[in-house]
Amino acid sequence: MIGSLRRDEGYDMPDWQIFDKPLAYEPTISAMSAHVQAMQKGEADEAVWVLSHEAVYTGGTSAEASDIIGMTDIPFVETGRGGQWTYHDEGMRIVYPMLDLNKRSQDVRLYVHCLEAWIIDILDCFAIKGERRDGLPGVWVRRTGSGELGEFDKIAALGVRVSKWVSAHGFAINLAPNLQAFETIIPCGVTDAGTTSLAELVHDIAQAELDMAIKDCFSAHFGTNGQMARKAS
Repeated sequence: MIGSLRRDEGYDMPDWQIFDKPLAYEPTISAMSAHVQAMQKGEADEAVWVLSHEAVYTGGTSAEASDIIGMTDIPFVETGRGGQWTYHDEGMRIVYPMLDLNKRSQDVRLYVHCLEAWIIDILDCFAIKGERRDGLPGVWVRRTGSGELGEFDKIAALGVRVSKWVSAHGFAINLAPNLQAFETIIPCGVTDAGTTSLAELVHDIAQAELDMAIKDCFSAHFGTNGQMARKAS
């Protein structure tokens, strides 16, 4: 029975920054790291960044070279988040919550659970049923019909880093990425599932619509009560 990480009403909500144009990966991660370090020193407030990246493959702390199975001109970058290889491009919306878990709850498992619940609520705004899979971070949808990759397709990837109880990195929702780019890697090391997107399932969802849902669904899981609320989700 775990559900929400909230903050007391006396606290301000995080500072939201929404970027319309795709950003280069490495400078963005450097800026995020600087903000996290400032938070750790008490010199910056919580923030949530919503953005897209220029095309890039990123490998987390568990990434294996053997999971790169194709050739491409797109760069590969190793990064400090958890997880394995994934792909980003301007067709995704990537969310970087920089939250102070000292004030919310020093519970990384709960934090990841709340991120997944947040994603599931976002998808529900577009009548898409997102699901968890045991031991596989991220959010999945059931494939219609059977296929050689199994019954699930991944629609949102998750990879986080928590340092001194301040969170970094976050999750990516597939709005309308180049799905063929995932064929160059074994995404997140998972071989029994495919990859899908909002565009493939629903069509014609504007980036601004998804951004609005991302922001609107935040407070149900990270909102206004400083004590960690535990509820079924």
